[in-house]
Amino acid sequence: MGMEMITNVSEYERLAKEKLPKMVYDYYASGAEDQWTLNENREAFSRILFRPRVLIDVSHINMATNILGFDVSMPIMIAPTAMQKMAHPEGELATARAAASAGTIMTLSSWATSSVERVNSVGPGIRFFQLYVYKDRNIVRQLVKRAEMAGFKAIALTVDTPRLGRREADIKNRFNLPPHLVLENFAALDLGKMDKTDDSGLASYVASQVDQSLCWEDVKWLQTITSLPILVKGVMTAEDTRIAIEYGAAGIIVSNHGARQLDYVPATISCLEEVVREAKGRLPVFLDGGVRRGTDVFKALALGAAGVFIGRPVLYSLAVDGEAGVRKVLQMLRDELELAMALSGCPSLRDITRAHVVTDGDRIRRARL
Repeated sequence: MGMEMITNVSEYERLAKEKLPKMVYDYYASGAEDQWTLNENREAFSRILFRPRVLIDVSHINMATNILGFDVSMPIMIAPTAMQKMAHPEGELATARAAASAGTIMTLSSWATSSVERVNSVGPGIRFFQLYVYKDRNIVRQLVKRAEMAGFKAIALTVDTPRLGRREADIKNRFNLPPHLVLENFAALDLGKMDKTDDSGLASYVASQVDQSLCWEDVKWLQTITSLPILVKGVMTAEDTRIAIEYGAAGIIVSNHGARQLDYVPATISCLEEVVREAKGRLPVFLDGGVRRGTDVFKALALGAAGVFIGRPVLYSLAVDGEAGVRKVLQMLRDELELAMALSGCPSLRDITRAHVVTDGDRIRRARL
């Protein structure tokens, strides 16, 4: 990395692109098909504006919060992203250390290049495990047990991937896991490698291994094999929110999988309020997708999120500067959120209200009045 000073999260993307092999950068950066949702995940944040309150004592700003009973330093957590050793030799281990030092939660991907046991060995920290449900349920049973034994505190069940979205760069690049790496959680099960194909190697792997018949009953089944709370990751509608509550979900992550699954779904920030309204405080609602600024975090909190998860910024900063890069991303977002809170007149997270932001919908309703 050159000596240039990095002053915001988005700057890491260009630096990562210069540093990473094309196949790897494209895998991390791509969205599905036309990438309309990929652009919209960011764009939608820019249409939400602030209504700051003034002359409030903001000499002490408190960003601490509680997530599923765990105290964290801020409502900014790390989303699961696959194969982090493609970005940096220390991969998920560097990310885990950075999260722990920032006092926040890391979610480990099922498709990590470091096993749950190895990640646990980096030391204390609150970690969640993202789960893909394989056709072979014994594999799922083993994996969940291992995560539980390794001290993971929740399962984030990905529900938007019965099949892999069409990511055209991966098809062109014939994406595959580099030969020196393995999906460590599956290595002992002989599922740690993808077959060579004329397509995306990952798409073929998903088609052969991931259960397309996964349904709500399986959320109940998961609760019989683990006592860990289950977050349902990939809910976008009020209808599914209602069902998630009915089936005992401990929380919802409003997510469109980083715009990598179904293109032309709205931005997650545009779906958040619908989900929050239906949840009615019965379970926490989180958001991932497009968070690049502290102001984005504030907007999500104002619309009812209990916290946000960041994905690509972790991969890009990891590629550029390893653990120190991820630490810096978390610190920059923390500092920006603190500033946004101060300038909006919100000394603590509970002071952030719906009245602190104005959305497109608000403007339309106001115009009608």
